[in-house]
Amino acid sequence: MNNEIIKFTDVSIGYGKKRILENIYFSILENDFIGIVGPNGSGKTTLLKTLLGNLRPLAGEVTRNKVQFGYVPQRDLVQPLLPYSVRDVVMMGRYSLMGTMSNPHKADEEIVDRCLSHVGIEDLKNHNYNRLSGGQRQRTLIARALAVQPKILILDEPTNGMDTPSHYSLLELISHLHDESSLTVLIVSHLLTDVANIVKRLILLERNHFQIGNIEDILSEDNLQKTYSSDFSVSKINGEYLISSKKKV
Repeated sequence: MNNEIIKFTDVSIGYGKKRILENIYFSILENDFIGIVGPNGSGKTTLLKTLLGNLRPLAGEVTRNKVQFGYVPQRDLVQPLLPYSVRDVVMMGRYSLMGTMSNPHKADEEIVDRCLSHVGIEDLKNHNYNRLSGGQRQRTLIARALAVQPKILILDEPTNGMDTPSHYSLLELISHLHDESSLTVLIVSHLLTDVANIVKRLILLERNHFQIGNIEDILSEDNLQKTYSSDFSVSKINGEYLISSKKKV
């Protein structure tokens, strides 16, 4: 049985006195692979901040079992950096552990090189980060998150704004990281089909309602229609989910 590494017990989340979700019970396990989906305003970002410890729960208890997070923010929210190389950006993950006044040791450099290789961009290590494509930047940010040697990798809208080849290549990379490294992975996305076809479990959020379960239990047409106020079609072709929606008139 996999060990619990994060547990929410009767948790309410929100800001100030404003509660977005209440009475949340769930656990994240070692080697878990969870998608977090839901319409805008449903609490995805608030749940993410609570998971990371950036927001305290308004009620209940969040317990963490010696968790080191690797967080990959939305790429478009990362401000243009000084003319740092790709390797410099990934090394920033190590600086978060060393402290700003420390210099990297050989072990830090080796970890950075391994992370670059792991995401397939070792040949770009001396390139200017600001001149990379969207897919290359995303891989750089993933490598930076991996450089902290996390127990949990959290990705916020990782495929947003990508062309189709980069989009699917990145999903393959995320699945590979989970399978090969036994990483616990959480992926937040508004793209239901993306998430459904790579994760093991889904968290589905709507205002004042929280669900977690296996893919087939969460992805019923009725369930999605109630959550998104849209007509949904859910089908499975050659083992892959195809989910489409049409806004109700």
